[in-house]
Amino acid sequence: MTKAPPAAAMRAEAPLPAPAFLAAPVAARVPMAGQHGDAEMAATFMELTFALESGRRLDTFSRFEGPVTVALSGQVPPGAAAELTRVIARFRSEAGIDIRPAQPGERASITIDFNPKAALRRAAPTAACFVVPNVSSLAEYKAKRGSAAVDWANVAQRQHVAIFAPSDASPQEVRDCLHEETAQALGPLNDLYRLSDSVFNDDNFNSVLTPFDMTILRAYYAPDLSSGMSRAEVQARIGAVMARENPGGPGQGGADLSPTPRAWITAVETALMGGQSQATRRAAAERALSIARAQGWRDGRLAFSHFAAGRLYVGTDRARALAEFSAAATLYRGLPGGAIHVAHIDMQLAALALAAGQADQASQLADRALPAIRAAQNHALLATVQLIKAQALEALGRPDAAEALRVDSRAAARYGFGTEAQIRARQREIAALGGQWGFGG
Repeated sequence: MTKAPPAAAMRAEAPLPAPAFLAAPVAARVPMAGQHGDAEMAATFMELTFALESGRRLDTFSRFEGPVTVALSGQVPPGAAAELTRVIARFRSEAGIDIRPAQPGERASITIDFNPKAALRRAAPTAACFVVPNVSSLAEYKAKRGSAAVDWANVAQRQHVAIFAPSDASPQEVRDCLHEETAQALGPLNDLYRLSDSVFNDDNFNSVLTPFDMTILRAYYAPDLSSGMSRAEVQARIGAVMARENPGGPGQGGADLSPTPRAWITAVETALMGGQSQATRRAAAERALSIARAQGWRDGRLAFSHFAAGRLYVGTDRARALAEFSAAATLYRGLPGGAIHVAHIDMQLAALALAAGQADQASQLADRALPAIRAAQNHALLATVQLIKAQALEALGRPDAAEALRVDSRAAARYGFGTEAQIRARQREIAALGGQWGFGG
């Protein structure tokens, strides 16, 4: 899930040079179906469907057959039922899936079981939320863990699936889990870093289901396919499915469909991982960049390599951080759905500008980022950028406008961060930017 990055120490230096792309505003582009060619969509469908995130191969196509029911259980947080209602409506209208809430007492096809984060970490230490077949509760999963019953490779048709989600998360985190994990419970179990306009991507820029994702799910439940089909059987049919389900696909093409080496994924994960030394993380970021360049990528994988490096150099080498963010933004501007990625970079640059005493530039960068952030429905990022702009307005001698913007940011902050303590912590981090702090990795 997308989270605003933590703070890292950085001393104010000489005035920050304006990045080359500052003068060329990026329009907020909502990801649209039809930005991917049919052949690309078919190949991506196969890659998403017949592997797990670990890289393990799956040989059998599985989905739910017939109506799908969904229920909430456990320590259900306020607002979760309303979020589920909204995403179910989207699955029905945009993906054409026959899905509805389960009736009281009915065992649901998909059970979303809420538990405290500490309990989820004990079950799956690295996952914020996760999906397991053939169970409906955390206790049932613990009893079956390690057995064939909860191995996705043994699932030929989905009957019952559990999503384990945090009960003590912010409203935005709850929503993000409902979107991504319900989509995985219904469809693909894999994530691909090369997908710039999809939640099926571990870079966490997109957390709300996109038109691309709905196209994949429409194909998943196409009448041409059925549970138990082999890889070869699905491969023989998916081209015709995408020709029908991907409007605008003919004439589109050119995407790099080359496989992503496990070494690059490991390097990126290490670079982003907390609990490691900065030296270890920077070395991993350099490896990721080296691999991406050697592969000849010009897509989201190279862009994300630059972005990860930029975040890690914010506190120690501002010129290097600027260069990496600029390289990432240049690539993201040419990718489907790339506006939200550029907005994340603009947030980083606005923080750097504010720390360097360039409040006017910080305000401009914030203004440029806001439309794309609103389109992506990322309230935590929205509140962060609004607070950065408020600090810039304060520095520009406009305290009344600054305070009005801080008040305006409260609703987004409550949704995005959850608790007053977290909101105050973010406000303190941003207030400190006026002197010697910048956002980093």
